[in-house]
Amino acid sequence: MNKFKLILAFSFWILITAISCNRDDINFESPTQLLRFSQDTLFLDTVYNQVRSETYAVKIYNNEDKDVMIPKISLEKGAGSLYRINVDGKAGTDFSNIPLRKKDSLYIFVEIAPIANAPEAIAEDRINFQTPAGNQHVTLFSVVQDAEFYIESKTNPNILSSNTSWKNNKAKIIFGDLTLAEGKILNIEKGTKIYFHKNSGLKISKNAKLNINGDLGEEVIFRGDRNDTRYDTIPKNWQGISMEANSILNMNYAKVFGGTVGLEMNQTTAMIDNSIFHTHQEFGIMAINSVVTAKNLVMNNCGNADFAIFKGGTYNIIHSTLANYWNLNSALPGLGLYATNEYDNGTSVEQGALTLNVKNSIIYTDNDNAVLFKPTAGQTFNYSFQTSLLKYGSSANYTLDAGSVKNQDPKFQNYFTQKMNLRLKADSPAKGKGNTATAATAPLDIVKISRLVNPSMGAYQ
Repeated sequence: MNKFKLILAFSFWILITAISCNRDDINFESPTQLLRFSQDTLFLDTVYNQVRSETYAVKIYNNEDKDVMIPKISLEKGAGSLYRINVDGKAGTDFSNIPLRKKDSLYIFVEIAPIANAPEAIAEDRINFQTPAGNQHVTLFSVVQDAEFYIESKTNPNILSSNTSWKNNKAKIIFGDLTLAEGKILNIEKGTKIYFHKNSGLKISKNAKLNINGDLGEEVIFRGDRNDTRYDTIPKNWQGISMEANSILNMNYAKVFGGTVGLEMNQTTAMIDNSIFHTHQEFGIMAINSVVTAKNLVMNNCGNADFAIFKGGTYNIIHSTLANYWNLNSALPGLGLYATNEYDNGTSVEQGALTLNVKNSIIYTDNDNAVLFKPTAGQTFNYSFQTSLLKYGSSANYTLDAGSVKNQDPKFQNYFTQKMNLRLKADSPAKGKGNTATAATAPLDIVKISRLVNPSMGAYQ
C-alpha cells in the first residue's frame, strides 16, 4: 500500500468513527439537581382568535457536571392546550427522554394559536418537567382577545357598503385595504382596537364620514397587528388612514402609531381632538388642501414631519404639542411642521391658498429648525404663531408674535417614544405662559385638567 492509499484509508477510518459516535454512545444519567430556567413565567403578548402568535423561547440549563436525561417535558393541558411547544427540534405537547449535555442548555419554543369566545380572556398553561430531582414548571400566560376580520382578496374587495358602527367587544383585524364606500358613515366607539397587517390601511371614500369617539383611558387604537411591544416604536407596520375628497373626520381620543403616513387627508374637513400620533415613517398627519382644527393634538417621532400641509387649505392648531425626536434615519428631516402651497399629484403640480394659525402650542425638535415653509409665488400664504414655543433655527423663514418663546427647551417629562410622556416639567418655559383667551376655546387639556387659570402651552397643562 503506497503512502497515498494509507492516508486515504486512515481518513476513511476517522470519518467512520466520527459518524458512529452519536448521542447513543454518550452515557446520559438521571438528573440529581433541579433544572434552571431562563424564566419561570413566559408572558406572550395579546393575541387574537384564529391568529398564531410570534414564537417565544424558554431556555433550560443543566448545571450538573454530567450529561442528563430529562424523563418528561409536557404541556399540562395536553392536546387541549392553546399552546404548542417545540423541544429539541420536535413539535408537540408531550416529550420523553430528552437528553441535555453537561453545562449545556436547551431551547423550548412556544406559540399560541387560540380560539376565543369571550371579548377578552386569559390563556394559561404550564410546561411541566418531571425528573428524579423533583417536578418543576414554567408558566405560560397570554391575553386572548376576540377579533373580527376584514380580509381583502381577489374575490373580496373589502368594502363597507353601508353605514357601520364598530363596538369595542371585538378587535378589528384588517388584511389589505378596508374601504368605506362613498357617502357612508363609519362610527367607532370608545375602546375599540383596530389592527392592520403589513401594508394594510383604512380608506375613507369621497363624501364619506369617519367618526372616532374615544375617551380618556378608552382611546380608539390604530396600529399594526404585531403585538410585541417593541413594534410600538417601529414605523411602517401598516400604511395608515387615508381620506378622499369631501370626506369628513371627527376624531376624539385616538392613538395612531407605527405606520407609514398615520392620517392622509385630501380636501377633508376634520376636527381632531385629544389624539396622539407617533412613530410614522413619513408623516403623522399629511393634509392636502383641507380644513382642519386640531386641539390637544400630541405628535412625535415622524420621519419627514409630524404635520405636513400641501396645496394650502385652512388649519387651526390650538394647544397642541408637536415634538419630533426622530432618530431612525438621519436622511429624513424630522420636522415638526411643514407647509407649502403646492402638491405633486403624480401627473401635475396643483396649488392652493394657505391659512395657518398656531396658538398656545409647542413645536420643538432636536434639529436646528422645527418648522419649514415653502410658499409659492402668486399664492396666498397666511400664517401666524401666537403665544407658542418653537425651535427657531438660522434658516427659519417665519416670524413669531411677542408672546411666543423661541429656542428654549420645553423640558418634556420624557420624549423617548418607548416611554413617551410629553407633559411639562415644573420649570418648563412653556408652563403657565399660554394666552387665556385661547385657553378658553380648549378649557380642558388632553387628560381633562382645567387650563382656564395660568394655561400652559401645548396639549398638557
